[in-house]
Amino acid sequence: MEKNLLTYTMLEILGITLLAGQFFCMVQGDAHYYDFVLREKNFTRLCSTKSMLVVNDSFPGPVIRVHKGDTVFVNVHNQGYYGVTIHWHGVKQPRNPWSDGPEYITQCPIQPGTNFTYEVIFSDEEGTLWWHAHSDWTRATVHGAIVVLPAIGSTYPFPEPDGDEVVVLAAWYKGNVKELVDEAMFEGGDLPHSDAYTINGEPGDFCDCSKGSAYRWIVDYGKTYLLRVVNGIMNAEVFFAVAQHNFTVVGMDGHYIKPIATDYIMISPGQTMDILLTANQSLGSYYMAARQFSSEDISVTGFDHANVTAILEYRGNSTSPSPPSFPSTLPMYLDFYAALQFTKRVRSLASQDYPVNVPLNITTRMFVTASMNTMICTTCSEGIDNEILASSLNNISWVNPHTDVLQAYYRNISGVYTTDFPDFPPSFFNFTADEFPDNIDLTVQGTKLKVLNYNESVEIVFQGTNLLKGSVNHPMHLHGYSFYVVGTGHGIFNNETDPKEFNLVDPPEVTTFGVPKIGWVAIRFVAKNPGVWFWHCHLDRHMSWGMNTVFIVKNGGTVETSIRQPPAYMPSCKVPLKSWPKNEDVLEDRASK
Repeated sequence: MEKNLLTYTMLEILGITLLAGQFFCMVQGDAHYYDFVLREKNFTRLCSTKSMLVVNDSFPGPVIRVHKGDTVFVNVHNQGYYGVTIHWHGVKQPRNPWSDGPEYITQCPIQPGTNFTYEVIFSDEEGTLWWHAHSDWTRATVHGAIVVLPAIGSTYPFPEPDGDEVVVLAAWYKGNVKELVDEAMFEGGDLPHSDAYTINGEPGDFCDCSKGSAYRWIVDYGKTYLLRVVNGIMNAEVFFAVAQHNFTVVGMDGHYIKPIATDYIMISPGQTMDILLTANQSLGSYYMAARQFSSEDISVTGFDHANVTAILEYRGNSTSPSPPSFPSTLPMYLDFYAALQFTKRVRSLASQDYPVNVPLNITTRMFVTASMNTMICTTCSEGIDNEILASSLNNISWVNPHTDVLQAYYRNISGVYTTDFPDFPPSFFNFTADEFPDNIDLTVQGTKLKVLNYNESVEIVFQGTNLLKGSVNHPMHLHGYSFYVVGTGHGIFNNETDPKEFNLVDPPEVTTFGVPKIGWVAIRFVAKNPGVWFWHCHLDRHMSWGMNTVFIVKNGGTVETSIRQPPAYMPSCKVPLKSWPKNEDVLEDRASK
């Protein structure tokens, strides 16, 4: 009798275990497999043909479609002629920094003739995200959208649309972007400016040799579509609108927001938006258009003035005149008020199904200045009096090490980085003034990062400065996390009065958000994703010049709160191209004179 009871109990336990295992698998979602083949292909735009590195012969690259909670394995085959990495922008990758992708931060480049398989783990993200190269400026041509559908058995927090459409905005350069950037970085000169923008790979009807080649989106009258917009442009925020059609913005950066009724959006590099559009106009064709929003000083006029267009076309007999109408609601280049009016309306959905969890008891506070700077470089041919352009966070201009930070941290390799990134700038001054003391714009290089304990509640106030009259919006992006934007304002942050106005009820939860021109933004998050995580300005000009640093989030006390084991194979490290020289001693000598 005891034996039969014991046998029954063991079988029962085994059954429960199997059911639990099956349930766990269901919760974890499905697995998907993709092959990304990177190779050079010829493309003709703006009256000329050039070869450029793309994925699977397409520009933009393939769309990854998953459900919330799924896992994707992407085998990247590099058939190009230089090393490349891929980043899954907005995907938190819980406990898995090994597949996050930024070059010399979590891995070294995938070398030509080799391959590497990324394991992309989706958790609570839902909506539109994207993937892109994260090595030098390769993301100019190596990028694509990620569509994260609701988990199987659930639906959207709004009426289900009749269809969706992906719109990827990108920058086009007539020359070889890598060669231009490598030369500029070696010589200390200015970094390249784009020659046009593209929508799904095409510049549109208003650019040279492009008439009739604009991307076309066919819609049916009366239907509502979910427009998934990705700003993959290298260095420009843009306004975007569709002629005679209104928008309802319902998502940003893989999170839902309170619906915003509008006739235009302003979207920063790195950001994604989910927009409902109802096809309710007369049958015909309508321009979808984007133009740059320039937040630089009004005297700066050298930005890309191209108006990129695509065409929304109704199925059926047209009743509208030709050519398509252009959106009259598209703001002009310098319309700072229009950008601000849109941005300040963004709020989290904050519903029962999509709650917010803003940390209230802050354990780590940082005040970080984001600045344009100069830097001493005695070997750079383009420098003026040995000074070249740079950028910084708290006056530290990041320089990549010769091996990746994650390996060095995980393997306890010394001499790769230091853990003394400052919580505050080295000096406080009138950050938004028009004039500054001599040499205050000089910065120094360092591979300095910040270490956080597991489960710390973090608040960072980013303060924009006007050094070199270089105050612009800085779209700051944090890898491995989303964060709450609890406050933003003009001028210099006041730590006594401004926190009283923080939104702790329904702040937007995002992965990329702009530090406003001559202003500040305050963010909060809980450090519960252990690993090595990059954070940087998503204007690649500023990132290349050093407006970056790294968080190391230490393990918790359990296996479930610790970094996963590394994959069996990581790309090997090779010494990168010559970087700017370290110059602390030179700078200290200069500043003392």
